[in-house]
Amino acid sequence: MAELKCILWDVDGTLADTERDGHRVAFNMAFDEAGIDRQWDVDTYGELLAVTGGKERIRFDIDRGDMPDMPYETIAGLHARKTIHYQSLIAEGRIPLRPGVRRLLEEAYAQGLTLGISTTTTPAALDALIEHSLGKAWFDRFAVLAAGDIVPAKKPAPDIYNYALQQLAIPAENTLALEDSANGWKSAHAAGLKCVVTINGYTSGHDFDGADLVVSELGEPDGEAIDVLQNPHALHIAHHVELAHLQAIVHG
Repeated sequence: MAELKCILWDVDGTLADTERDGHRVAFNMAFDEAGIDRQWDVDTYGELLAVTGGKERIRFDIDRGDMPDMPYETIAGLHARKTIHYQSLIAEGRIPLRPGVRRLLEEAYAQGLTLGISTTTTPAALDALIEHSLGKAWFDRFAVLAAGDIVPAKKPAPDIYNYALQQLAIPAENTLALEDSANGWKSAHAAGLKCVVTINGYTSGHDFDGADLVVSELGEPDGEAIDVLQNPHALHIAHHVELAHLQAIVHG
């Protein structure tokens, strides 16, 4: 039986609902600023989320004929401006943490578990979310911040999780991933990690067959009952996911 020693968190859609009212809005602001006649509505952005990485989404939209062609340098500059707009949205308090996130993070930290981030979002966007939504103390509490283009292949490839595990020198069998999407779950699974999925409006229809636990949210003790969508471990969860649930998943 393995012991839970480490929890690695995805960011977008997991720590916070950043996609619809955060990244999507920031992309549209960058497009408008650059004079590009393109706006991603909610449904379109949902489709684009199947492509991991912001620069990659722009390239995909170009390749399918919905945006004018541009070189990589222009795409990178556009994405950089998008990140600045996204940071401003976070600083304005428009992207709060999802229910249960702070509770689980603080409980895990208090118990001495190693905590880290494994995400494809840019380091600048991650830093802004930590500073304004979690608090600056968490820069020191996370043992690794694996983000952006630090690895060559993005999710669903396992590279970002493998990188984090190597930096921490913690075996995969002692580590749990928290994700929100099919690409994220596939990435964690390919790295040999157990994985808990907390879905959001964009990922509720994804296929999570094989995930260790799928819930509507992590929940709060005094909140409404959460929906347990997939629970092969038969854990009893009524209102919120507890750290003990995560430990039981890793123990097997």
